[in-house]
Formats: sequence, C-alpha cells, structure tokens
Amino acid sequence: MAEAFNDLALPAAKAERYAAVAEEIASVLEGEPNLTARMATVASMLANSFEDYFWTGFYVVDPAKADELVVGPYQGTLGCLRIAFGRGVCGTAAATRQTQLVPDVHAFPGHIACDSRSASEIVVPVFDKTGALIAVFDVDAERPAAFDETDQEWLEKILAETFSKG
Repeated sequence: MAEAFNDLALPAAKAERYAAVAEEIASVLEGEPNLTARMATVASMLANSFEDYFWTGFYVVDPAKADELVVGPYQGTLGCLRIAFGRGVCGTAAATRQTQLVPDVHAFPGHIACDSRSASEIVVPVFDKTGALIAVFDVDAERPAAFDETDQEWLEKILAETFSKG
C-alpha cells in the first residue's frame, strides 16, 4: 500500500491534503501493531507530504526516566538525543500534555536549537489507548509561522487515530 502513496497526487489546499494523508496513513498502518513501525510511517508520510516539514518526528517518553524524552523515529537532520520534560518546545508539550504551536522558536523561552535553521515549530503530545503520554510529535519549519490551527487540528486527529484508538 505504501507504493500507492508515492504516486498519489495530493490536493493543494492544506485541510484537504491532511485529510488525504490521514486516510493513507490509516490504510498503510491497518493491522500493524508495532509502535516503532507506526511512528516511522507517520513521520515519513507526513514529512513527504508537506513542503514546510523540515524536521519531522517523535520524541518518546523514556521508560527508564519517566520525565525525559529520547529521540525516536524521524525524518530530517540530526535531532537532539534527549530532552527533559519542561525544557524547550518538546519538553513543554510533554509536561503540559498540550500542543505547542510556536510561530517563532527564537522567542520561545528555553527553546532548544537542535538545528539553527528551524524558525517555527508545532509539537503535539501523543497518548496511548489508556491516555498515558507515550511521545511527542515534533515538526520544525525553516520559515516563521509555518504552522497554524489547521496543522494543529489535523495533527492531533491523525495522532489520536493512530495511537489512541483501537
């Protein structure tokens, strides 16, 4: 099924594009129980569907350190290996359990610059079926204000459908 996605012509409008990608993600992952495979597929398919997605991936809650994130499956340049809860945009999303929509990362208190080219960011907490935080999904862009409420709405929906349902 992944091969079909590679040739899929995606709509230009952002909401319609997210809807098409969400449908493809659900189709590709149907019946796949492995968490790493699910995360890798989501990161890859989203990164390859949106031009502004400069760095796209997961920071997973470390089972050995419940208040720390460790880099998981991602697409892009080298990511930070570990991020403490409460530090930077990812750590804030993990600590608050709320999506962080940041139009200017340089104005975000305590921003961690894993790559100096990042200018804006959205980070969405990821929960399992029990409601436990398992990761955060991080997307960076090279231009300011690349993400908006449409990105937030669709990323939250895709991540909930992929990791919280079933």
